Amino acid sequence: MDSLQDILKDSFSIDFISAVISGARREDGIKKIRIRPVEKKGRLLFQCEEFHNNQAFHRNLEKEDAVIYVQKALPAFRQMQIETRGMQYQVLVSKKGKTTVQKKKRSAPAKEADRSHDRNKQYILKEGTQIPFLQDLGVMTQDGRIVKSRYDKFRQINRFLEFIEDILPRLPKDREVTILDFGCGKSYLTFAMYYYLHEQKEYDIRIVGLDLKREVIANCSALARKYGYAKLTFLQGDIADYEGARKVDMVVTLHACDTATDYALAKAIGWQAKVILSVPCCQHELNAQMENEALSPLFSYGLIKERVAALVTDAMRAEYLRREGYDTQILEFIDMEHTPKNILIRAVYTGKQAENEAAIQTCEETLHIRPMLGRLLKNCKGEKL
Repeated sequence: MDSLQDILKDSFSIDFISAVISGARREDGIKKIRIRPVEKKGRLLFQCEEFHNNQAFHRNLEKEDAVIYVQKALPAFRQMQIETRGMQYQVLVSKKGKTTVQKKKRSAPAKEADRSHDRNKQYILKEGTQIPFLQDLGVMTQDGRIVKSRYDKFRQINRFLEFIEDILPRLPKDREVTILDFGCGKSYLTFAMYYYLHEQKEYDIRIVGLDLKREVIANCSALARKYGYAKLTFLQGDIADYEGARKVDMVVTLHACDTATDYALAKAIGWQAKVILSVPCCQHELNAQMENEALSPLFSYGLIKERVAALVTDAMRAEYLRREGYDTQILEFIDMEHTPKNILIRAVYTGKQAENEAAIQTCEETLHIRPMLGRLLKNCKGEKL
């Protein structure tokens, strides 16, 4: 088998398209690195874009320096994906720094990368490429241009796909992957998931979108049939009552109101879903419960109490997930409506349960709260939800 150094030397060539290093092991360092080829004054360079929280830093490196840069950076991350015109590589990194490389030869050469030095941000879904579901949903024109008034939605969709890109190594490629999207709504992101995972990444996936609105489900179902998305189905129903699956690999819940998010998370935990992506909405439950004598002057301001309650709700959800064996992060998400509801909870199942039960109980007692997710998990211990 070729060594990582040999693969990097072969990949960093005129056929190089892109690479992504993700899954940072530390929260206080570089979150992600993207690499793309650039041509400057006739020289082929490799632009390494480092993401630190909300900032990005660039450096352009010669081939030899780029190889060294990647080898030094990789131990701080869990995976790397490399795309060339002829090959696709997935590099997995163990805690001890050991690398495992999986490679796949393309059936046909991919399109050359755009090597212009000065260009706009590169998205997973490309402007200029005609994407049917974006056209039908009013985000893209028939010639592949993004509708100006819908550019925020275009950015939101791509941001969501970046979160999925980070967890690709958690999804098996040797069998069908089942994904449930609770509260799918108009399904911008549901269609984006299917297009990205099935069309671009060639995963065998089955996605089920669930929503209460009959007309929304009918419209989404018609679009899925139109595109020939045989394994994308939409059902009308309530999250709490859904019993249509025994095994689920990924659960997505976007803007499910108030405790609907908790029911979706409880279902996901019951299935031991490998990945959970949740963007909560309208967290009213704890606002009515939360009390603390020492903080009562602060809670006397309704707006402040409401916002604190929403943050406490999501923080408690993250702690319950950690207790149940999930590596959990709370991340910033771009929201279409520019509201404060832009938190995304990303949880990856590891089976390693955090020893935080005492801390959870202290938080509950201190604030006099009984969050719905905690109650659901307590009632369903030992049972499949």
